[in-house]
Amino acid sequence: MTTLSKPLKVAIIGTGYFGRFHYAAWQRMPDVQLVGLLTLDKQAGKEFQATFGVATVFENLEALLSADVDLVDIVSPPSTHADLIKACVHQNIAVVCQKPFCSSVAEAQETVKLIRQQNAFVAVHENFRFQPWYEQIKHVIDTQQLGEVYEIQFNFRPGDGQGKRAYLERQPYFQSQSRFFIQETGIHFIDVFRFLLGDITGLFARLTKLNPVIAGEDAGVVLVSFANGTRGVLNGNRLSDHAAVNPRLTMGEMRIDGAKGTLTLNGDGAIYIRHHGSTELIEHQYHWQDIDFGGDCVYRTNRHIAQALRNGTNPQNSAAEYLTNRLIEAAVYESDKTGQWIDV
Repeated sequence: MTTLSKPLKVAIIGTGYFGRFHYAAWQRMPDVQLVGLLTLDKQAGKEFQATFGVATVFENLEALLSADVDLVDIVSPPSTHADLIKACVHQNIAVVCQKPFCSSVAEAQETVKLIRQQNAFVAVHENFRFQPWYEQIKHVIDTQQLGEVYEIQFNFRPGDGQGKRAYLERQPYFQSQSRFFIQETGIHFIDVFRFLLGDITGLFARLTKLNPVIAGEDAGVVLVSFANGTRGVLNGNRLSDHAAVNPRLTMGEMRIDGAKGTLTLNGDGAIYIRHHGSTELIEHQYHWQDIDFGGDCVYRTNRHIAQALRNGTNPQNSAAEYLTNRLIEAAVYESDKTGQWIDV
């Protein structure tokens, strides 16, 4: 990397639904300057420029790459990821790329190969592990408050997938994705499982489609094994909801069983611990802010990436690290297809 600007100069590619959270997060950082954006939707570009105080709407990629930019945030569709990352890397510009990170595992592997060859800084915007409740849960596990962990379960229940108009108001492309539940959202929880408990060594999956109006799967169960011997269960269903003021806050409920007790996460972000042999639920107190998406996790992710870039360190969610998630995702679909346990 060349010498970084003060403030850090960030350009964003894309103006879709989730992109708004990225713009808002960068805008809140006093040590970051939004120097420009690039989008195919010119009207949206003008709107985002005015709303978030972006200095320039670039005419094309060449104009962006020739500008004074430290970091490019790619929030455009997966089919554009590989070419955009390649162009930035060759210009020695750091990148953060929205998941799923390229349009296929093979493309992701080739992209990571290039990143390694160029010693480039490329992070993937995997933001669920930065949700405040998971950072707290990791602290509880790492400080042995649960003792040896036996099992982790997450019941994914956002309740937004019923009927003919499912997803149309927010993210209409959900209806046409051939791979949906796992590739779009289940992958977040696979990453959370890895964040909390380490390497996944094998899995078995059964996926299904409950809403006939969509193209891909919207429900399923994935069983995983961890290198440390822990078992995991991801049980997903986009049609059912759970008890929460906002079912999309945590998108479901988690339970972790350990030798010393059981931890539960509810849909409002509250964490409870019940000690082994006790009937009392003790709330684990911690502070978090209900801003934008998922407990302000987009800001927290961007903050982590910016700090790693400035410090010259590898972010938790580097492209090379995230490639493991894409390989696990592929194994889930392979297991569902073959009906076999897949070693990872």
